[in-house]
Amino acid sequence: MKYLLLVCWDTGRMNALTEPEPGAPSGKEEGFPWVDDLQARGIWKIGDQLAPARRARSVRVRDGKTLVTDGPFVETKEAIGGFDLIECDSFEEAVEIAAAHPNAEMGTIEVRPLWGN
Repeated sequence: MKYLLLVCWDTGRMNALTEPEPGAPSGKEEGFPWVDDLQARGIWKIGDQLAPARRARSVRVRDGKTLVTDGPFVETKEAIGGFDLIECDSFEEAVEIAAAHPNAEMGTIEVRPLWGN
């Protein structure tokens, strides 16, 4: 079964990060032990860190008009800072994997099964 892990953490800390220049090395070349372990076990499918919430745009269409606003839809202390798509045997295993995510100690990992799983 496939599960999406939404990695949520403090928007202040996220917004304080210095963003890399376009085309600059991402730092991912060094590896990330949590991902490395899941890849070796055939569980991790894809994931990435997102740009800070300050770079978000929220898009809605109401009565045929497109409304675009800066930032996330809701004002919150935590925002989605990344995601991981995993495939494992049970919801319980997905929760265990989420609990081992390094950001679980400072933020929240929301575990959601993909529709139809």
